Amino acid sequence: MNAPISSSDLTALSMTEAADAFARGEVAAEALVHASLDRIRALDGKVNSVIRLEGDAALAAARAQDQARSAGRPLGKLAGAPMMHKDMYYRAGQVTTCGSKIRRDFRPTVTATVLDRLDAAGAIDMGTLNMAEFAQNPTGHNRHFGDCHNPWNLAYCTGGSSSGSGAGVAARFFTAALGSDTGGSIRLPATLCGVTGLKATQTRVSRHGVMPLSFSADNVGPLVRTARDAARFMAVISGHDPKDPTSAREAVPDYEAALTGSLKGLKVAVCETYFCEGADQPVLAAFEAALAAMQAAGASITRVKAPSLKAINAYTAMVSRVEGAAIHANWMREYPADYAIHLSARLFGGYAMPGHLYVEGLARRGPLLRQFVAEALTGFDVVATPTVKTQVPTLAETDIDADTANWHRFMAVSANTRPFNYLGLPTISIPCGFDDRGLPVGLQLAARPFAEATVLRAADAYQQITDWHRRAPKL
Repeated sequence: MNAPISSSDLTALSMTEAADAFARGEVAAEALVHASLDRIRALDGKVNSVIRLEGDAALAAARAQDQARSAGRPLGKLAGAPMMHKDMYYRAGQVTTCGSKIRRDFRPTVTATVLDRLDAAGAIDMGTLNMAEFAQNPTGHNRHFGDCHNPWNLAYCTGGSSSGSGAGVAARFFTAALGSDTGGSIRLPATLCGVTGLKATQTRVSRHGVMPLSFSADNVGPLVRTARDAARFMAVISGHDPKDPTSAREAVPDYEAALTGSLKGLKVAVCETYFCEGADQPVLAAFEAALAAMQAAGASITRVKAPSLKAINAYTAMVSRVEGAAIHANWMREYPADYAIHLSARLFGGYAMPGHLYVEGLARRGPLLRQFVAEALTGFDVVATPTVKTQVPTLAETDIDADTANWHRFMAVSANTRPFNYLGLPTISIPCGFDDRGLPVGLQLAARPFAEATVLRAADAYQQITDWHRRAPKL
């Protein structure tokens, strides 16, 4: 056994660092879980990222892994790594609230495929995390379980809807978390909380046993510290699932092996159309600095235009809103008062949209994907944008239930992420700096369908020449 790691350093380990240290015998899984539980109990009163903490079960699982390692039995790729997940992933017999009043006592009879795959890889599940109600807002507000707070400054939003996932990873409560992304709900908290978040190609990951929001835009994926973490995590959860007939049969590559650590020869298209228009100056400054760093490391940077984005943006919100309204139709008839005001407004709006426009939105998806690829990805490896145009807003100035005048700032948070859900492209957000208030800024990289390895390689190589992803908030 190698020299043990100090207990004070355990929560600083990323997911891959923790799993690798455990595999090498440098740390016990039980010690990793104890460190996470102690930090959560000491600090989550400020952040409010946790809905249900399963400490005893997590410690029992950790002790079993320690015994397995001592006995020389095989260990999974994620063995030893403490995790928690957004409270919308079903585990048979356990309450899954979906951040709502309506499902406060819901106990599913099935377990999500992604949880089964994480379990099989040795990930240690410590419980469930706060989220926007039914995953339907970009800021993380929740009137039922309380708002989640940004660990960098508690008055500011975490981003949503995977608010507890982003805040908890940033606060070093655990090494990784499942989020979901229908309009940016992985990438937004990744950006606002200063961590890494990946939305894969539509259908790359099974959605069996996951609360739906929009049939044609929902995605499952990780919030983690590093691109390498995301690569290993995705290797575990990706791939066809017979329980989800919409899941792709495309072969899953070894994402971690694709991380070359080099930006040399990478061709980056900077899509200024729409994505940079009206962006806050501190965001643009951090974005341009990130591009300069990539160029200095050997990437080529080319500015492109994408006229297709006007239509893409129009269809994006319409399709997800109509599908969300259909999913919630029965509850909206039976329990309309149990929804937050802003969510009721969103769902009622979906019922007012003509059916022919929804069908048009679906029918135009393929042609617009081909057009966008021609405009922004032909001849390039990735397209780069700021993940969020605006600086991190406060909880107060994005609370639309308190003041409808906050609507514009509320919706502006997800302006740059939504188009990639409609297009179904693999997209990652990584930290690329901080603004003048000490709050994070994110860099968004997207690639062709099923080119997760490309965005992961680019993100990892960027993280080799910067340390933004290593910085942690002081709670």
